[in-house]
Amino acid sequence: MKNKINFGVSTWLWQSPFTTESISLFPKIKSMGFDVVEIPVEDPDLIDVKILKEALDVHGLQPTICIVFGDDKDLTSEDKRLHKNCFEHAEKCFSLASELGVSFVAGPLYAAVGKARLAPEAEKKAEWGRAVANLRTLSGIAKNQGLDIALEPLNRFESDLINTADDVVRLLDAINEKNMKIILDSFHMTIEEQDIRLAINTAGKRLIHVQVSENHRGIPGTGLTPWAEFAKGLQDVEYSGALVIESFTPEIPELAAAVNIWKKLADTQDAFASEGLKFLKNTFK
Repeated sequence: MKNKINFGVSTWLWQSPFTTESISLFPKIKSMGFDVVEIPVEDPDLIDVKILKEALDVHGLQPTICIVFGDDKDLTSEDKRLHKNCFEHAEKCFSLASELGVSFVAGPLYAAVGKARLAPEAEKKAEWGRAVANLRTLSGIAKNQGLDIALEPLNRFESDLINTADDVVRLLDAINEKNMKIILDSFHMTIEEQDIRLAINTAGKRLIHVQVSENHRGIPGTGLTPWAEFAKGLQDVEYSGALVIESFTPEIPELAAAVNIWKKLADTQDAFASEGLKFLKNTFK
């Protein structure tokens, strides 16, 4: 790669939720050769930011932060209480991210994950309008913490609003706030995009974060993802952010059920991480 890429892994590969005690994963993650650890913040009250920051410094790991909204948090809903839940949760997460010194928070922050149904056109239009208006408010909350927000398209089984790079670009254009950016995830892309390289080019310079796993959520390099085209796309846009392995442990029933992982995707979760990293480093040179 012309521009330097840092390789990372999400702690979701081993645990959920992330707590202060999850820093016990850091020595292993560093020893495997990762530069970045992605911290999914499900409950910020479970995390002592000072202890987390010290552990990151000790082990020489850069953090990235991602968050998602559950059923009680939805910026497209008619129920304004759900909007309030989003803003309050996001503000806590943004504060944590700011204290860690990161520059952005990533995730599909437009709606509750799993909200996917064939809605009437009038309802879809109304939900789009609420997403745009509420994301402008969220943008302001992030600006107060000096943060960008990277919005993530999800596949059709997890969202009926934003599925492709075209969709997220259209949403960002409607929001029209400079701190709203894009994250792309290879798993969702292999389901929704017709051309991986073109999709990355569509995101362009607004692409600030990338997550990867195989089309079956397994180890990168063991499935149908067109990795050579993926690498070319990142070269086209001169991407220089992190490339983070994101998959999930089947050993935590609640997490496995949430992401529909019903069987092991590797001999061990450690093997998933180390084999995936080896493939990515060989592919994205």
